[in-house]
Amino acid sequence: MSKRVTSRKSLTSLVRTRAAVLAVGLGASVVLGAGVATAAEAGVSSTTTTVTAANAVQTQAAAQAKAAAAKKAAATKAAVAKQAAAKKKAASWIDPVAKYTLSASFDQAGGMWAHKHSGQDFAVPQGTNVMAAHGGTVVKAGPNGAGDGPAYGNAIVIKHANGKYSQYAHLSRIDVRVGQVVSTGQHIALSGNTGNSSGPHLHFEIRTTPNYGSAVNPVAFLHSMGVTV
Repeated sequence: MSKRVTSRKSLTSLVRTRAAVLAVGLGASVVLGAGVATAAEAGVSSTTTTVTAANAVQTQAAAQAKAAAAKKAAATKAAVAKQAAAKKKAASWIDPVAKYTLSASFDQAGGMWAHKHSGQDFAVPQGTNVMAAHGGTVVKAGPNGAGDGPAYGNAIVIKHANGKYSQYAHLSRIDVRVGQVVSTGQHIALSGNTGNSSGPHLHFEIRTTPNYGSAVNPVAFLHSMGVTV
């Protein structure tokens, strides 16, 4: 075989080999490129998922914090309201008995009294719970009207911070002592029929001093304190 023929065959073989190598390389590049693209897409998807999850966690945390703050605010508001109610109750005045019928009124004339009636009578059964109409300090307690005379029977007088005194008379039992501090609505005695009395009732006075002769209209006073008598 001549050198020319051999050289021609070698050249053809070389061209084919290079073409094959080029094709293989091109295929690898295409495959590699596709892999890189797929990997890139996967990375973007993973990043998006991570961001979305983080946002969800933040949103949930914010909602929980808001709910906790609202709950705390509600609890604080309730506590303030409770304190205000307790303070208002402590500062308020009440009727000295819960259920009653009004009988003899203040300044009423009649043969039952040496002078006009000095208080308001609350007709109640014997042994009815008698309460402090307002918080204060017991300054009188005992028989003989606690020093105001036998007509009152067993009696109590309480001094209040506003300078007024409340008196409770005709009691069947006294359950407080002189010097004792009582709160609004606290039990102090049981109603009765002692002293100059025509039947079981509570005689109630509001005074400007602890002693007989300084009474003012108790119903008008209680009305001024917001009590419906």
